[in-house]
Amino acid sequence: MQTIDDLDVAGKRVFVRADLNVPLSGTDITDDGRIRAVAPTIAKLAAAGAKVIVASHLGRPKGAPEPQYSLAPVAVRLGAILQEDYSLGQEVAFATDTVGDSAAATVAALGDGQVALLENLRFNAGETSKDDAERGAFADRLAALADLYVGDGFGAVHRKHASVFDLPARLPHAVGLLIATEVGVLKRLTEQVERPYVVVLGGSKVSDKLGVIDNLLGKADRILIGGGMAFTFLKAQGHDVGASLLQEDQIPVVLEYLERAEKNGVEFVLPVDVAVSGSFPDLKTKARVEDFEVVPADAMPAGKLGLDLGPATGELFAAKLADARTVFWNGPMGVFEHPDFAAGTRAVAEALAEGDAFSVVGGGDSAAAVRILGFDEKKFGHISTGGGASLEYLEGKTLPGLAALEN
Repeated sequence: MQTIDDLDVAGKRVFVRADLNVPLSGTDITDDGRIRAVAPTIAKLAAAGAKVIVASHLGRPKGAPEPQYSLAPVAVRLGAILQEDYSLGQEVAFATDTVGDSAAATVAALGDGQVALLENLRFNAGETSKDDAERGAFADRLAALADLYVGDGFGAVHRKHASVFDLPARLPHAVGLLIATEVGVLKRLTEQVERPYVVVLGGSKVSDKLGVIDNLLGKADRILIGGGMAFTFLKAQGHDVGASLLQEDQIPVVLEYLERAEKNGVEFVLPVDVAVSGSFPDLKTKARVEDFEVVPADAMPAGKLGLDLGPATGELFAAKLADARTVFWNGPMGVFEHPDFAAGTRAVAEALAEGDAFSVVGGGDSAAAVRILGFDEKKFGHISTGGGASLEYLEGKTLPGLAALEN
């Protein structure tokens, strides 16, 4: 792959496909990690004299404008970050469409070293269309805005979308600093692994992680399972899981994986105790849960929901991570957004932050948890911006956005 150092960008219009899909509360950005992650690429291009055109999706609009998914607040925050951290003096110009009159006028007004952000790419149906011709037509219109393309939206490279897959074929292209870093990290997890190699998987659904478990059964030394997905494993072992999240249709697959793990010498570690409640907690008020209790994982009460690891499991997981040299963590261990059910996620984060392993936090809710729980990001080897992309890479899949940048 070419990098931005291989491009002559001075005076050129450079289209940067970023991943600015940040969480919003109204128009307030609650976590600007993805903006900060792509800022070094944008700043480097601007400093080299490029006219930088940034584009991204936000949320899941259905191919037409939806005000709650506007990137307007992101333009303001991006401008502030570029000014404060990279001494770029200008505000980020904002185009109120993607390929219409506003985009054309905004790009035409850019001077060397200036930056513009287009409105949400998914406001145009061509961005996510499964029809090659419709997607290609949208890519043609985007290509008309630029001279060069830089792919730096790692969180979207597993999508066969116009701005990710089709557009690079229409312009000279290179990878940005973020994607170069992300791919280098993933190679350390697949090609240059230092052992013991421990994988920590959480989140709500076991079905979301089946592919990565399947692929890692021959690579990892230990796999630690937490979050809602753990209850399908516990059920597969014959335990009652109360009213906890359960995917009964996945039990045969889980049993097969447990058998394969034993044959391959891969240690599977499941919760030994669980924090439960009779109802899901209120994440807005964060009110204390009156019926909070910790029970053994093999003795969950009927009608109770498992919502976090218990303290004994937190200690167990920390012990299983203590000698690790490489760790990949994807998915929280419980409902970390509520203080009563954040202890399991905190225990894993603390073990990684204090350990000596090369630790990779695989994007999504895991990355958000690290920040929300107040951990120093520098204590981790790498915090990915793309949970889904990281998982698919570790599954061994071809990612359309990376394939397009390799051509």
